[in-house]
Amino acid sequence: MTVIQASNLDLTFQTNDGPVHALRDVSLTIDKGDFVSFIGPSGCGKTTFLRCIAALEQPTGGTLTVNGVSPEEARRARAYGYVFQAAGLYPWRTIAKSIKLPLEIMGYSKEEQTRRAEEVLKLVDLEGFGGKYPWQLSGGMQQRASIARALSFDADILLMDEPFGALDEIVRDHLNEQLLKLWARTDKTIGFVTHSIPEAVYLSTKIVVMSPRPGRITDVIESPLPKERPLEIRDTPEFIEIAHRVREGLRAGHGDE
Repeated sequence: MTVIQASNLDLTFQTNDGPVHALRDVSLTIDKGDFVSFIGPSGCGKTTFLRCIAALEQPTGGTLTVNGVSPEEARRARAYGYVFQAAGLYPWRTIAKSIKLPLEIMGYSKEEQTRRAEEVLKLVDLEGFGGKYPWQLSGGMQQRASIARALSFDADILLMDEPFGALDEIVRDHLNEQLLKLWARTDKTIGFVTHSIPEAVYLSTKIVVMSPRPGRITDVIESPLPKERPLEIRDTPEFIEIAHRVREGLRAGHGDE
């Protein structure tokens, strides 16, 4: 079942220095349960495309649907949760209260808020940390809390904009493993922006390689890797071959400038 459908999508920002072509002729289909990574150089439109899906940016051409409706309608229907680069937890609210915030806004009862907060904390392995404040948690734990908040209202789609980009490699590896387990348990459809080739290959069922501005798709790689992926899979010939194709796609994109 198709969840996200983009056809010939364009987005041009009007700036004081003239128009900036952020996306050009982007066509992509994302199906239910896909884990899709977007990779490309800085400024290639990865985050812009994610923001279009979330109705945070308005395309200037082409069509985009989320669950068969416009991104604005999908947002009103609470179709997705969004995880930003920074955890964005309020320092004056405990972790549980940060997770409950969208539920408060949506008018859930206090009992339901508590139940859902406990459920998602368990899901991201933060059980027992609901009473802590953000400054009492490591960077990796804060990002897990941010993911829990995005999961709290049980949206089918999870949009993640470089959520692990600022973390060290060991923590990042651990969170990549946990994210795959979370995806397997929840069967969410995930859109994930990254600059890391190994991260994109390790996590995804589909890797979308993008060119420098104006952002175009230079390759869409369907991963043949199994759903169960220990970190050691990164040493296999299959993994290395996909990583090589991603690298070639990134090079080809630069050559088109």
